[in-house]
Amino acid sequence: MKKILFISTILISSLIFTNSPIIGAGSSDDDNYDSGEVVDIDYLNGKEQAYNGKYKAAIVHLKKSIENDPKNADAFNMLGYSNRKLGKNEEAFKYYNEALSLDPRHLGTHEYIGRLYLNLSQPEKAQIHLDKLDSICFSVCDEYATLQKAIKDYKKTKAVSNY
Repeated sequence: MKKILFISTILISSLIFTNSPIIGAGSSDDDNYDSGEVVDIDYLNGKEQAYNGKYKAAIVHLKKSIENDPKNADAFNMLGYSNRKLGKNEEAFKYYNEALSLDPRHLGTHEYIGRLYLNLSQPEKAQIHLDKLDSICFSVCDEYATLQKAIKDYKKTKAVSNY
């Protein structure tokens, strides 16, 4: 009897879960990834270089990436990130704005441009991007939580942590 119950449970579970859609929030940089797409090695190398603090090398790769795919919002976002980290604020704005024109719901770009506004002592503009993140991911994405914390910390100390 236990064996029949166990097998029935497995069969029912497999029927339920194999036909159910899997819903997720996605990530900030790879939401549009499709396993059938060609891998953009320049984007991947640029992203890796940027997150390893090698911003100038990242910019070289990311510019190659956008030459090959001028609609890659992720690459424009990482170009903004790399320029922000180098203190090139105008360049960062240019790339962030291009990323948002390509994908107005790009989570990473809203977070990073918000951080740039904090760097420039403009928390009210950072708040606008936090509000946009809230409307996109309903306060449950990492980008929202990270920018929210950065704004709270900024308001307490008037300094930007984790540039």
